[in-house]
Amino acid sequence: MNAIDQRTISHIYTKKEGNKYVYSWFSKIKEQGLNPSSITMDGERSVIRAIHNVWPQAKIQRCLYHIQREGMRWLRTYPKTQAGIDLRRLLKTLCQINSLKERDAFITSYAIWLDEYRNYVMSLPRTKVAYKDLRRTMTLIFNALPDMFHYLTDANIHKTTNTIESFYSRLKADYRKHRGLTEKHKISYLNWYCHFKNHGKTNT
Repeated sequence: MNAIDQRTISHIYTKKEGNKYVYSWFSKIKEQGLNPSSITMDGERSVIRAIHNVWPQAKIQRCLYHIQREGMRWLRTYPKTQAGIDLRRLLKTLCQINSLKERDAFITSYAIWLDEYRNYVMSLPRTKVAYKDLRRTMTLIFNALPDMFHYLTDANIHKTTNTIESFYSRLKADYRKHRGLTEKHKISYLNWYCHFKNHGKTNT
């Protein structure tokens, strides 16, 4: 989807998201002339790998909402440790970052958290739920941090995938209204759905 005008650029019907499926799709639309300068996406590694292979020049902006939601899910609503409580509080600020100063404050706060709690986390028994939750969240932030804040230096880059996620949610809801479609008809439905959405018709 073009984040600026919210038009669907290309789509495929597939049962599973992964490099095997998206690499050939990306290659095809690149041949058709698509060369994005940036792509905002979740953290699916196989898709990131496909993007790097097909469009090595494109910046990948990690969706802040996905990072926040996933991290807070792992930390749970009521963390059992002070480390979890503090990290959850920090993650809650992520989607509100709109300036380089706020970015730097977030990075500094996370560095302080690491200094205070890294050894504590590593000392926890590996079988403890708290260890698994904290380690997953730390790994999530570590992997995403280099690509969290490109939007602050380029106004054309969106910091979340909320627009396309909303589109996808409505699509799934509409699919459920038409239970019993064959796979062939599901593909046809998707094609027409995207066509009509792009042309401003919302009835399904």
